[in-house]
Amino acid sequence: MNIEKFVLGPIQTNAYLLHNENTKQAVIIDPGMNPGKLLARIKERGLQVEAILLTHAHFDHMGGVDEVRKALGCPVYLHDLEADWLTDPRKNGSARWQDVTEPLTTEPAEYGLDEGQRLQLIGLEFTVYHTPGHSPGSVSFLCGTELFGGDVLFKQSVGRTDLPGGNERDLFDSIRGKLYKLPAEVRVHPGHGPQTTIGYEMNNNPYVPVQRG
Repeated sequence: MNIEKFVLGPIQTNAYLLHNENTKQAVIIDPGMNPGKLLARIKERGLQVEAILLTHAHFDHMGGVDEVRKALGCPVYLHDLEADWLTDPRKNGSARWQDVTEPLTTEPAEYGLDEGQRLQLIGLEFTVYHTPGHSPGSVSFLCGTELFGGDVLFKQSVGRTDLPGGNERDLFDSIRGKLYKLPAEVRVHPGHGPQTTIGYEMNNNPYVPVQRG
């Protein structure tokens, strides 16, 4: 699996393009805002996008959904707890950040996501982990040793919990109870900033230290 990162929009959101070199099948995770260079790359490589996977529905992660979906004709996957966020600027946050964006809406997702779900895409299996805390419907996608975690876990940091629907206890439970149970070598591709690994965060994250003893 080839992984390309695109930093999109005014909040520097990481969008990921995953593709199978042999079949030219691809998946997009969090198309962000202003996805022009992402679409150009897909066209340049002649890729067939099978799905858009959303880690959550905050505006900086879903802002490009309509443009990408209309250009490529691919379905969107989103956790059911945020099913109405795509159509509601108050819930996706765009109505609250008018200095950054106009209120954003898009059509609902075609498919829901839930804990433990396994998606067969681009010839690979993606396992869905429900990892709430940053938002109620936040999910992380694990494919082999690659984890796409949205705004749950960052390099030496964690997602903010002061937005509507955020919950600090849920966030820490998601990280300790699910992500820290993964092998140490799993690479974390976050919604913002550089990648890290589960092992590195277990040893170095000041917000969610490993509880020893």
